[in-house]
Amino acid sequence: MFSIDWRPNKKDRMPLHIQIMEYIKSKIYSGDWPVNTKLPPQRELAHIFHVNRSTLATALAELIADGLLKSKIGSGIWVANNTWSVLASPKQVDWNHYVDSGICLPNFPAIQEINRSEFNPANIRLGTGELSPDLIPSAELKSIISKIPDKIQSFGYEEAKGLLYLRQQISQYVRDLGINASPASILIVSGALQALQLICFGLLPKGANIFLEKPSYLSSLKLFQSMSMQFHGIPMDNEGIEPAPIRYQNKRQSTSLLYTIPCFHNPTGILMTKQRRQDVLALSQQELLPIIEDDVYRELWIDAPPPAPLKARDQDGRVIYIGSLSKSLSPGLRIGWIIGPEPVIERLADIKMQNDYGSSSLSQWAAAEWLASGLHQNQLRKVRAELRIRRDFALEALNMYFSDIATWTIPQGGFYIWLKLIHPVSMQKLFKTALDNGLLINPGNIYDALANHHLRLSYSYAALPDMKQGLSRLATIIHKLEHA
Repeated sequence: MFSIDWRPNKKDRMPLHIQIMEYIKSKIYSGDWPVNTKLPPQRELAHIFHVNRSTLATALAELIADGLLKSKIGSGIWVANNTWSVLASPKQVDWNHYVDSGICLPNFPAIQEINRSEFNPANIRLGTGELSPDLIPSAELKSIISKIPDKIQSFGYEEAKGLLYLRQQISQYVRDLGINASPASILIVSGALQALQLICFGLLPKGANIFLEKPSYLSSLKLFQSMSMQFHGIPMDNEGIEPAPIRYQNKRQSTSLLYTIPCFHNPTGILMTKQRRQDVLALSQQELLPIIEDDVYRELWIDAPPPAPLKARDQDGRVIYIGSLSKSLSPGLRIGWIIGPEPVIERLADIKMQNDYGSSSLSQWAAAEWLASGLHQNQLRKVRAELRIRRDFALEALNMYFSDIATWTIPQGGFYIWLKLIHPVSMQKLFKTALDNGLLINPGNIYDALANHHLRLSYSYAALPDMKQGLSRLATIIHKLEHA
């Protein structure tokens, strides 16, 4: 018998069965385990390697398939070959190994399925957080875009912070929100998600702590976990995020910041009140806690304009503000912005240049011309009116089909209704069954693992007849799962 003094490293990104395969190959190739050497029984070998039997079986099966090992019925596993021809025979690159070893973690399976299924026209999309194609002003955008070539001096890259003309337009646009921001303190980004990525890469050390609402859209993205950010969910009430738990948590952490969606929060639809905004800003000043204000839903109010942004009340540069045209104009334009102190913007601009060398020049010119034309305010009025119709229609359908199986609150704007099921059902089974029936939904537990009674419904995307039909079918599925 031979001794084995090696174990796979469970902290290594290389899968355990691959590590075991490489170890056995090295022993055979070196001659330590010659042809016809019998390996220890699988149970014993799994114990030696400190892995489960299935992991070991996977490794052995692949080595048998490669011809290095052979299985003799009733006699165990033996070394079958150690010839150079077997060990050095050309093989395909094991791209699965590279895929498994990448720094960025894969998305949640449900999110991956949602991303795939959104492009199936047969599905009714009851959770999609974007404008219906009917609400995108395609004709006006095409007219704007057709005139751009006459204005662009060069089709090359723009400066690091983005097209100056666009930043000037944004500076004027946010002034109406109470935010005084010079073009030098504005960075153009490819949407709010890139803004968050740049902030985490450029301003936070590894393992930094991010306080955020519980539940939160950010929790549905593995991207930030890949950057070793530590999320701390903070409870909400009907006025927004609760300040007291932030103060308690902040005293126990180092290098922290608060990420918040104060207007028509994703996924709950909650609007942070004026008083709560003042409380959060006071907390930020007392605790020296920077704030990232994600305000992409602000202009989508239905009942009344929301309170002023946190950034509008920011007297000492503690708030970094994120805005975007994706929710109110077109998601495909991929234009957003960050507003913050100039040293911060300079730092993030440098990171962005390393990342993609600037957002699309054509998109930036289109966005600048759109804002300069005055068409955006007309678009916002149209979108608000349509969202009111859609919200009220969705609420009527919920009252018709869900009154005995769920509760909800009426959103004052944005895209979302946070639905809470009265009786528990398996979210995984509900998601799969709904998809099998042509319904694409967003389970609440992708935004918070404990929100396993919830669904994020969107009234912004599906056509009204599809929405009604989809909610009727979804209610029927939930009733069946409740009694399964």
